[in-house]
Amino acid sequence: MADKECVVIKLSGRVFSGDTGSEIKKYAKMLAEISSRVQPVVVAGGGRMARHYIRIARGFGLDEASLDIIGIHVSRLNAGLLVAALGKKAHPAIPEDLEQVTQAAATGRIVVTGGLHPGQSTNATAALIAEKVGAIRFVNATDIDGIYDSDPRSNKKARMFKDITVKKCRALLGGENSMAGGYDLMDIVALKVIERSKIPTVVIMSEPSKIKDAVLKNKAFGTRIVA
Repeated sequence: MADKECVVIKLSGRVFSGDTGSEIKKYAKMLAEISSRVQPVVVAGGGRMARHYIRIARGFGLDEASLDIIGIHVSRLNAGLLVAALGKKAHPAIPEDLEQVTQAAATGRIVVTGGLHPGQSTNATAALIAEKVGAIRFVNATDIDGIYDSDPRSNKKARMFKDITVKKCRALLGGENSMAGGYDLMDIVALKVIERSKIPTVVIMSEPSKIKDAVLKNKAFGTRIVA
């Protein structure tokens, strides 16, 4: 591995949904800044575009494994956009398995990947990568600013946890939809990996400044998952 400690960052697919790429540039700038102190490994989510393709293909009768592969392709396209924005700061190739991720991280450049295997959300992929590279932190940057006791988008009285155990998190999120394109926040596979390897994990709103503080200052503006 590279001399610097690894940090795995899962980026919400929302980052890649704009029309101009200006949002991606903001994240590229932040990643370039933190890469002087840590080794970032970034996992790009598929987001709205992946769900769009999956919904259409499901209407054609495609099986769930094949739908997962469509989502993986879209997430890798998103990863390619971030690599382009990073330029020479990034490892040029998009890794397609855990070994390739490890080899890319050893170069010392910023590594950006998408999904790796059908049946795994990009959250689970990020957790597995964090385990594989011995990451000191897993930052899950999402569309919500943390983990709540109910959906804050529909319940204005929902309470956000500052800290939550894996067991409690599993109880809250265990009923999530496991169909292709249906993953959100965390899933059972990600939680099992976090638990078994005791990976320090935080769920925060996907904003460059918050990710930077979470990585470099260990500041959590969201929810810490206690393994």
